[in-house]
Amino acid sequence: MYIAIEGVIGVGKTTPARLLQPAFEADLLLEVFEENPFLSDFYNDRARYAFQTQIFFLLSRYRQQNNNVANALAAGKNLISDYTFAKDALFAGINLKGDELEMYYKVHEALGEKIPKPDLLVYLQASTDTLMQRIAFRDRPYERQMERAYIDELNMAYDEFFSNPFDHTPILKINSNELNIIQNAEHVKYVENRIRETLGLAPYQPALLK
Repeated sequence: MYIAIEGVIGVGKTTPARLLQPAFEADLLLEVFEENPFLSDFYNDRARYAFQTQIFFLLSRYRQQNNNVANALAAGKNLISDYTFAKDALFAGINLKGDELEMYYKVHEALGEKIPKPDLLVYLQASTDTLMQRIAFRDRPYERQMERAYIDELNMAYDEFFSNPFDHTPILKINSNELNIIQNAEHVKYVENRIRETLGLAPYQPALLK
């Protein structure tokens, strides 16, 4: 079983992935984004560094997913990831234009054919105000200059991208505005139960939190 958690920058994907890992007896696959040498420059000058940033992410995510997802599933293990390979194209659609975007899509499509799709994609939604608050709270140096307009654009793009099952992957949408997964164990249990209910994995209680 392969579960992927998705959402806009700042929504909080890694923490629930870590906290849900024991419940599903799963291996954990976490996105490695600090290693991108263009990321800080990208947030300061998006137009200039967009292509380098996207290509680095694309190849890095392909290498990580191609090696880890296939191996875990072949070994009969459960897997939880805090990102999907598919979503990289979403960022490219916002950050790239013209020939660069066309070239990116061709490479992404060719590589994506080799990546296993999740059995369930958990899409954590949040308002742009909530996202900005969470970004400020975690205070990553390269995110300090992040523009609200960019996060708002991403938020709308994510909603559109995941409005329908992508690549035939089932999607579970969860509004995270009122969730405090770090401090409230009941909220973690709520997400776990929503996943179990969607996948039909007993035991679960459909209405723990309203």
